[in-house]
Amino acid sequence: MKDLNTTPLIDVMLVLLVMFIMVIPIQLHKVPVELPSGKGTDAARPIHRLEITAGNTLLWDGQPVSEAALPARLSALTRDPAGPVLHVAADGAARYEIFDRTLATVKQAGITRLGMVGNERYLDSLGPR
Repeated sequence: MKDLNTTPLIDVMLVLLVMFIMVIPIQLHKVPVELPSGKGTDAARPIHRLEITAGNTLLWDGQPVSEAALPARLSALTRDPAGPVLHVAADGAARYEIFDRTLATVKQAGITRLGMVGNERYLDSLGPR
């Protein structure tokens, strides 16, 4: 047999190429996360709650607020020297479009102390872990 069979070599090279194509983007994907640094404070921060109901209405600490009035509330929150925390809770039946616009407004306001609450009720829908 004077010819070398190159088919297995090509198969191995193609498998390696596919593996590199799949693995390299995962390694290069970075999500910037700002972690707290320094010593924490003992003072409890005030907490404000922003809810998106199933009827797609916004509630600020239990009181209805319009999307137009939300930026003013958020800018007041950023100027508060007590450093309050904003908790966002969305009903599962709320439209994603409303949720997306609300989060964009929160980001534009420069809110850095943000927490998503109420999502633990959806853990059962993910199935067994």
